[in-house]
Amino acid sequence: MSGLFIVMVGLPARGKSTVASKLREGLESEGLRVEIFNNGELRRERLGQDSSAPSFYEPGNEEGRMRREELARINIRRALAFLHAGGDVAVLDATNASRARRAMIEESARGLPTLFVECFNDDPDLLEASVQRKTRLPEFAGLTPEAAAESFNRRIEYYRRIYVPLGEESCFLRVDTLNNRIVEERLGYRVPHYIRIRDILVSDWVRNLYLVRHGETVYNVEGRIGGDAPLTEKGLAQANALGRHFSNMVIPYIFTSTRQRSAQTAAPVLAGQERQGFAATRMALTEFDEINAGVCEGMRYDEIRSRMPEIFDARARDKYNYVYPRGEGYSTLKARVDRGLKKALFLSGNAPAIMIVGHQAINRMILSHFLFRRTEDVPYIYIPQDQYFHIVSTQKKKLFELVRFTGQTA
Repeated sequence: MSGLFIVMVGLPARGKSTVASKLREGLESEGLRVEIFNNGELRRERLGQDSSAPSFYEPGNEEGRMRREELARINIRRALAFLHAGGDVAVLDATNASRARRAMIEESARGLPTLFVECFNDDPDLLEASVQRKTRLPEFAGLTPEAAAESFNRRIEYYRRIYVPLGEESCFLRVDTLNNRIVEERLGYRVPHYIRIRDILVSDWVRNLYLVRHGETVYNVEGRIGGDAPLTEKGLAQANALGRHFSNMVIPYIFTSTRQRSAQTAAPVLAGQERQGFAATRMALTEFDEINAGVCEGMRYDEIRSRMPEIFDARARDKYNYVYPRGEGYSTLKARVDRGLKKALFLSGNAPAIMIVGHQAINRMILSHFLFRRTEDVPYIYIPQDQYFHIVSTQKKKLFELVRFTGQTA
């Protein structure tokens, strides 16, 4: 038997299934036969609601432990049968939290290259959002959102009690799934497709990202910066036009800032998803809030020039590196926007499309993540309010286009 056995490792809600899907898609693009064997899907298929209660995962529950072991062995046998029949890569998607479980997997796959991939992420906000996403699974349908979250968190805690990080295994990679970063690797023998796998793990993948700037606001009309101004009538018309434009497209995840102009612009798109029968998820991330102009918040540029000429002139000389007093600059904005983008990509998982409704400076920083731009040029990237950027970025395809959704000019 030839082929590669990839074994996922990690606590629940750490991005294992997303990574497994990326591996399958990336390796299939190379012409390989790849299959994922997910223990959770098998459990829900075989046991249904009987396995949703936290007590099923309690380490002292011997019956629950035996049933989980039985399901694990079934999936291991299925994976090995797939490889025996000519498959190239089998991915076992499960927590595989204990060293004993992983030793059993190694014994079962003796003679077959086996690569363990451990996923970890301890960002509390991200974990909370990931748990909320998990609670939408059908197995929690009979519970309130609060009860479902409590149930899932108890499940995580039970897994945490038996969890042992990788260390004794011959071949493994430990991956920070928020930052797509390999933090540790061990290669005890030759692993097929290893270079390709590493490249997949460290790459940001975006199937379809629709990057939108909010519609026109009262502050835009008055030439003021920052603040939390609402949309004008024209801005509301732009938002409605955006909603109509996407009325026949599925956008499972829509990310906004915490500012009202961002939420107002996203509202018609969300309503359009609902009319199609889709329950789109909107998440407001502070990382996407517009640049903080500090002492200049709410001011017009001509006011800054007349009342604070030293600020106006210093920023004009180096717009990217200049930081507003008690505020931010593009250079200090980069870290939080990159973090927000990585959060959005993590939380949307394998969604076919996501939308970010951001702001002028925010969208400039997001675009610079995908496009090569000299840092000093980033503050001058064109960010219209009547067009959006459509971005695709995978290992096999790069696409960047500016699409008009309304005949109005910004």
